[in-house]
Amino acid sequence: HLQKKRRAATARRQHLKSAMLQLAATEIEREAAAKEVEKQNYLAEHCPPLSLPGSMQELQDLCKKLHAKIESVDEERYDTEVKLQKTTKELEDLSQKLFDLRGKFKRPPLRRVRMSADAMLRALLGSKHKVCMDLRANLKQVKKEDTEKEKDLRDVGDWRKNIEEKSGMEGRKKMFEAGE
Repeated sequence: HLQKKRRAATARRQHLKSAMLQLAATEIEREAAAKEVEKQNYLAEHCPPLSLPGSMQELQDLCKKLHAKIESVDEERYDTEVKLQKTTKELEDLSQKLFDLRGKFKRPPLRRVRMSADAMLRALLGSKHKVCMDLRANLKQVKKEDTEKEKDLRDVGDWRKNIEEKSGMEGRKKMFEAGE
């Protein structure tokens, strides 16, 4: 039953994929046709059909007109290149200024400063408010009593000696014999 559901889901997924691919293909064809029509319209508008004259004089006039158009296009291209170079130079100068400004005002690494609670309150609230936060003043005095457990712990001795005695095969042998 579960396999049938999986097969149905896989088949549905593949059907959806193929439908999407068909839609994408038709959309690509439409875009290509629209581009071709746009290209034809642009060429018709900007490039009139070429009619070659029969005489030599008319052919020379046509060449002169074409050379004049080429020169005007070259001048426009040169002007745009100069504008582009000027703006890139300005951009580089501004980015350099920005870099220099960042370098001048580099923040120092912050250090921890120990400050009491009273000093912190004084810094936050100003010197007008006199708030005393002596936290230790309200604490109760408690006497420490020696209990028997603490004495036992002190009498045990150095913990390193116990570890060294138990380490290695001899220590394990002692532990095994002590367990019997």
